[in-house]
Amino acid sequence: MITTHRSTFFGPSRPTLFARDAAIATSHPLATAAGLEVLQAGGNAMDAALAVVAAQCVVEPAMTGIGGDCFVLYAPKGKPTVALNGSGRAPMAASVAALKAAGLTTEIPRTSPHAITVPGAISAWTRLHADYATLPLDRLFARAIDYAENGYPIAQRVAFDWADDAPLLAQDANASAFFLKDGKPLVAGDRHAQPLLGQRLRDIAAHGAAAFYEGATAQSLVRYLNSLGGLHTEEDFAAMTNGAFYTTPIATEYRGYTVEECPPNGQGLAALMLLNILREFDLGEGMSLADRVHLHAEAGKLAYYNRDALLADPAAMTVPVETLLSRDTARRLAARIDMGRALPPALWDEPEHKDTVYISVVDRDGNMVSFINSLFHGYGSTRIDPETGVLLHSRGASFRLIEGHPNAIAPGKRPMHTIIPGLLRKDGEALGVFGVMGGQYQASGQAALLSGLFDRHLDVQMAVDAPRAFAHDGVLEIEPTWPDSLRAELEARGHTVTAAVEPLGGAQIILRDPASGFLLAGSDPRKDGCAMGF
Repeated sequence: MITTHRSTFFGPSRPTLFARDAAIATSHPLATAAGLEVLQAGGNAMDAALAVVAAQCVVEPAMTGIGGDCFVLYAPKGKPTVALNGSGRAPMAASVAALKAAGLTTEIPRTSPHAITVPGAISAWTRLHADYATLPLDRLFARAIDYAENGYPIAQRVAFDWADDAPLLAQDANASAFFLKDGKPLVAGDRHAQPLLGQRLRDIAAHGAAAFYEGATAQSLVRYLNSLGGLHTEEDFAAMTNGAFYTTPIATEYRGYTVEECPPNGQGLAALMLLNILREFDLGEGMSLADRVHLHAEAGKLAYYNRDALLADPAAMTVPVETLLSRDTARRLAARIDMGRALPPALWDEPEHKDTVYISVVDRDGNMVSFINSLFHGYGSTRIDPETGVLLHSRGASFRLIEGHPNAIAPGKRPMHTIIPGLLRKDGEALGVFGVMGGQYQASGQAALLSGLFDRHLDVQMAVDAPRAFAHDGVLEIEPTWPDSLRAELEARGHTVTAAVEPLGGAQIILRDPASGFLLAGSDPRKDGCAMGF
């Protein structure tokens, strides 16, 4: 049986949701309600997921949008998991040489038109709808269209992110017009509407992906991007109409459970590598808090270092996925960890050398959807086409401007992605769906969540609530909910420790308890959302 105990009901945490037939967990209550409404009307898990993601593109504009990308894991009841890659490609005219000729040198800034690959989300949505949904798109988009055209109340965490990104929004005239009021961010309880976004959703519901990638909308997006110096063409957009594609998940075993992820170009590979490293250690209740945080930090540094050096569009990867997921690779990396001090990371073969929404749904028939949609940074590139109301992501900022690097920008290439839906199986049966939002944090967050469940035997919501730490770019960031003594212990081991000024990520999870058959769901208090079911 899945752990369900709680030690106390004092404090701010919410309890795990129990549901008999169906459950849904998202980062926004209006989105959860939109999906639950579809499930109660007889829709299946994919119907609900599409209703949710459309709503979130309206009510969480910093986190996601139709101008973003998408990855999905879908486990039909009793069948193998299918993975869908809805990430877009660089323009065919894009290359390291072309961008350097345009004045870029070491990286692609998030606001640059070159950070905008052709968005893949709508191609993914329409492909999933055609293959697995049961209700028409206009029904599934109804709540999203209503919120876009008639307005919605801004939630607390949404307002927090809005204020955080306001200085950057203010630097773009179009972003200011759409998302600021008299140059200032909207606040919790304000009404916000995006009628142009509502019209785009109406067009997609009526005419499918072609309404986004061909015709007037695509023409307007290309004109806008070209006006910024982008290399995009109408042909680049048209090629994405049917560009989303299915692939086979990759997986590893952790404490008797099978963890499935989408294969590269997503960083699910890094999450599995991290779990493989942790698997070499005993992280049970006997491990001290400082040892646990230190181990997660050191394992994360190794996994991310390998990710950044090796992970890319599969056509460009030089090291096979099977090699990176092997037990030998995990043992080599684990052997580099010193429990007494922080060390520089290294590659597996020892040569010298952020913003998203996640949706989990399980329906009455046992179908499970793990769905993630992203703009990458908050408000993506901050570039919004004033004619169509499409806010464009910044995923191309992940590309490298280094000739010969696996993740170097190239014509028609997909960049390395941070967004990763996860799915769990036990003895071959789908057990649940999970995901952790938060850009670079996602792989580390998934490992911490699963370790909480299967090493410490926390219940679902407790595993979501647990304090977080993240080692990245030479700094170990810890949430303020950790005890004060932890920082000194970590600094004594050589970590550069900082206190997180924003919550680290946000998780959603639904597990089916094998003993009772009930669904157990958790939603992160770091976001506005909730889990619901019936």
